[in-house]
Amino acid sequence: MAGADSFSPPIESRSDLIEAMSKGSKPASEWRIGTEHEKHVFHTDPLRPVAYEGPNGIRALLDGMSAATGWQPFLDEGNPIGLWDMDTMGGISLEPGGQFELSGAPQPDLHATAHETAEHIRVAKEVAAPLDIHFLGLGVTPLWSVAEIERMPKSRYGIMAPYMDKVGTLGTSMMFRSCTVQTNLDFSSEADMVKKLRVSLALQPVATALFANSPFVDGKDSGYLSYRSHIWLNTDHDRTGMLPFAFEEGFGFEQYADYALDVPMYFVLRDGHYINVAGESFRDFLEGKLSQLPGEKPTKRDWNYHLGTIFPEVRLKTFLEMRGADMGDEKSVTALSAFWVGLLYDEISLEAAYEMIKPWTEEQRDEMRREVPKHGLATPFDRSNLYDIAAQAVGIAEAGLVRRGIRNADGKDETIHLAPLEETIRLAKSPAERWLDLYRGEWNGDLTKIFKAAEI
Repeated sequence: MAGADSFSPPIESRSDLIEAMSKGSKPASEWRIGTEHEKHVFHTDPLRPVAYEGPNGIRALLDGMSAATGWQPFLDEGNPIGLWDMDTMGGISLEPGGQFELSGAPQPDLHATAHETAEHIRVAKEVAAPLDIHFLGLGVTPLWSVAEIERMPKSRYGIMAPYMDKVGTLGTSMMFRSCTVQTNLDFSSEADMVKKLRVSLALQPVATALFANSPFVDGKDSGYLSYRSHIWLNTDHDRTGMLPFAFEEGFGFEQYADYALDVPMYFVLRDGHYINVAGESFRDFLEGKLSQLPGEKPTKRDWNYHLGTIFPEVRLKTFLEMRGADMGDEKSVTALSAFWVGLLYDEISLEAAYEMIKPWTEEQRDEMRREVPKHGLATPFDRSNLYDIAAQAVGIAEAGLVRRGIRNADGKDETIHLAPLEETIRLAKSPAERWLDLYRGEWNGDLTKIFKAAEI
């Protein structure tokens, strides 16, 4: 039997569950921007996915990145599965299919965020080039099936993948062949968290439409503009979705904790090993009733791990995680953070966005979420469509960034990072629609061309 988690104190009361989120509250002067992005990896000679082992594999890429950056590897059963920068708290991790993820360090502004992303991509490409490893900026890999993509040696994925097949139809597609961009933002209080969560939940389908960038799957037009977003609708209804209870009167940290308690567990980590408890109840764990760990009760770290295995459109931990966007090119990574910072980190913009979404009903929000993977900006809404809402939201975000007044060395404010969205609004076409134009036109249905066109 695995021993108890001696590195974390036990959960003593309900307040410990709430504190795991509420302790993130901080004054606006301490708010930061965290940006995470995942990139597909591929070889070109011949065109194929990248394996973990071998002289040109993912493990070799991690070793090269460690040597180039000085970041320290972390291991799973002796295998390097990521890197950690102890100074900045940033890191690199592997997703199940080898997707290469930067978990950016907390940054003070969008200019610093853009610099961090650019520097990471520069170093990654420099290290990857001799290995014939390339990076693809799309929401879903366009050619390969789940079966054709090698699983990375992370123990937790051996637990998650079989469970995904039990509870949804596309969970393993989410794991092995999807890539996202995520923005992580702070809040000052419970009330501030609630307002920001409501705005970002309601507008998450708008972000999906603006950043839609996964129209292809299995070598053909999928019929969706964001197939990645469609995947999430068919992954696991117990741990995904639009969190309608967040719009109810009285919602706060405690109500989110109640929700999380009812999301089935995946695993418990003991002595460096993952114990499969997939489908079990954290409430039972609190009472020492897990058959896999009889009599043992959870620690605070167990609860934090559990909170990280919940995948709603916006996830609450000690900060808010925006989870609705497809991966794109380098500039689109910072554009996502620019969109949300402009909306949520300026009081006037936050209030304007809240007034915009406040009249929307649960049915309207859910319908928008269901329809946006297929229709994107053309998704019908009220008496118009999502394009009008998206244009308004980008305008509110831009005004918020102007008011922040943070300039780079060239004297330009943070609105420069909204350029990809302004182009989408000008063209009234998402990146996905622009790829489809090429696919149906000059590419004549040859999807191999996208590996060069969308290479980061």
